[in-house]
Amino acid sequence: MKKILVTGAFGQIGSELVPALQEKFGKDNVVAMGHEKIDESYDGILEKADSRDKNSLETIIKNHDIGTVYHLVSLLSVKGETDPSLTWDINMNGLKTILDLGVRFDLKIFWPSSIAAFGPSTPRDNTPQHTVLEPTTIYGVTKYAGEGLCRYYNIKYGLDVRSVRYPGILSWKTPPGRGTTEYAIEIFYEGLQKGRYTCFLREDTKLPMMYVDDAIRATIVIMEAPLENIKVRNSYNIAALSFTAGELASEVKKYIPNLEVDYKPDKRQLIADSWPRTIDDSEAKKDWGWTYEYDLPKMTKVMVENLRREFGIPA
Repeated sequence: MKKILVTGAFGQIGSELVPALQEKFGKDNVVAMGHEKIDESYDGILEKADSRDKNSLETIIKNHDIGTVYHLVSLLSVKGETDPSLTWDINMNGLKTILDLGVRFDLKIFWPSSIAAFGPSTPRDNTPQHTVLEPTTIYGVTKYAGEGLCRYYNIKYGLDVRSVRYPGILSWKTPPGRGTTEYAIEIFYEGLQKGRYTCFLREDTKLPMMYVDDAIRATIVIMEAPLENIKVRNSYNIAALSFTAGELASEVKKYIPNLEVDYKPDKRQLIADSWPRTIDDSEAKKDWGWTYEYDLPKMTKVMVENLRREFGIPA
């Protein structure tokens, strides 16, 4: 078989997608590519390159006989606001480089969009697949523009590029970053280690979320779906959980009864207020059979049990 290339292989999604692909297709058929963030202990085929460097990517594609690319490189919402020009350069020029090589080498490509592509003018409840997209962050702007670019390459060149709009992703394996949905990971880390947590969003802030195992499964399932089943060529809505910060805190307290939580919204609240509360993912369900497995209680249990083991904290 032709090999699989994963760019951004050591980020939140990549660090769990790569092992899943290795298990499914074999270590010798998966190439992990990183740039600044690389796990040197990684067990598998490793390449170091910048996703904007067309010559390096072309060499990797040729040397490894690549047929499929999961292009995960991206600067996210909060970090993106600190340097909009760099965010545009990495998110958009990196994507265009991959798409151009996709046309040249007849690649099958996965590229993730995000709920950040929506904006305050988008219906926030049961957000439709086809709706107004007016993002207010540079990260969201690149996702909106990227969706259009992917669709254009499919129409213009027949490139098989597929995409989903990820909600907030929860995982115990990677520490929380500075993103808008990261409070939902921070509360587990801080709660288990310190017994208290100050949330940077309001208690009533409701956002779409997804446990990482569901996100990985969605990513692989859409790529394995028959070509004729992929009807949406910008990006599919996918959904699993939607809960408020307060609802999550209540669920976590079932495992950490003495947990103290308070709420001090910061600038990330403005970003959260521009995003949907719930998502309509009926087209993904209809076209390629999307369904989730982790609800709030199941996700909370898995997060707590794994992090207790990780931190050496007895139950």
